[in-house]
Amino acid sequence: MKINWGLIGLGNISNIFGEAFQNTKNSNLLAIASKNDQRLNTFKKKYFIESNFCFKDYERLIKCDKVDVVYISLPNSFHKEWIDKCLFYKKKFLVEKPAFNNFKDAKEVEDKILKEENFFSEGFMYKFNPQFKKIIELVRNNEIGKIISIKSTFGVNLITKKKFFFFEKKRKIDPEGRLFSKKLGGGCILDLGCYPISFSTSLISLQNEINIEKFVIVNCKKEVGETGVEIDSSLEYIFDNEINVEVASSFKKNIGRKSIIKGTKGTIIIDDTWINGKIISLVKDNNKKEYKFDNTINPYTLEIDNVSQSILNKSNCCLFPGTTFNETLINTKILNDWIYEKK
Repeated sequence: MKINWGLIGLGNISNIFGEAFQNTKNSNLLAIASKNDQRLNTFKKKYFIESNFCFKDYERLIKCDKVDVVYISLPNSFHKEWIDKCLFYKKKFLVEKPAFNNFKDAKEVEDKILKEENFFSEGFMYKFNPQFKKIIELVRNNEIGKIISIKSTFGVNLITKKKFFFFEKKRKIDPEGRLFSKKLGGGCILDLGCYPISFSTSLISLQNEINIEKFVIVNCKKEVGETGVEIDSSLEYIFDNEINVEVASSFKKNIGRKSIIKGTKGTIIIDDTWINGKIISLVKDNNKKEYKFDNTINPYTLEIDNVSQSILNKSNCCLFPGTTFNETLINTKILNDWIYEKK
């Protein structure tokens, strides 16, 4: 049996997501919806979607009884509206990260998801990479002991480009585009900062003695750009008075995608946290061990298979290591405090 998927919002991520169905084991791309005729027709032809499953109205796709699960990949500010629609029609869904713009929105749907046992999943594709699963294995097997600290970054320069020698030229920024528009939920914290936040919470939650609901912000730096969204930011916070976390995100600097997990017995260093195939270094007792993974694996394929299998198993959330709603609540609270923290 295969799970039928419907996509609402046919931007760049949906295109990558659509390609991932070519190698799925238990999933089928059945329906698409877009208010843009050109995108709708392009997707229809590329993915061989039948005309009666091509919708100009998102709600019609959600109401379609042939669709088992909906992928919401609209700009951040539209997530809550279409999460509400899916919950209203009892439709299972995967919403692209970050699921919510603010903690208030997340709390508003908490009862509908947890108490009414509606299926919920937030899209962090990196969690399904063999690389991340190896990191989990190392932490669970106590290879580095108890986690003391985590540092994680995600940043790329979208503001300037080199022109001649050391001179830089400002890139043309679309103030109405999803990355830099405040009304669409843009900014480096929501777009990129959610990754290191998710990464840290996922790993620390493996240590049962730590209460991941207890955290305190100790340092926060932000630079807001001309469109009113954050373009460079860092955050330091402490989980349960024990584990120090430092994260950073940027649209201004190429700060990379590195993570360092320090434990009482050793350290894990990941050069590229979000893309499979990079080397993980495990430094322990002055010895270094390296792991490398197949970079041809599409993490979206693994994510789709995971969600579909979760549905086939009649679960109301993603199978591990997928993000639970409780994790989403905590991550959203941290993101919310990061954005509005005045320190």
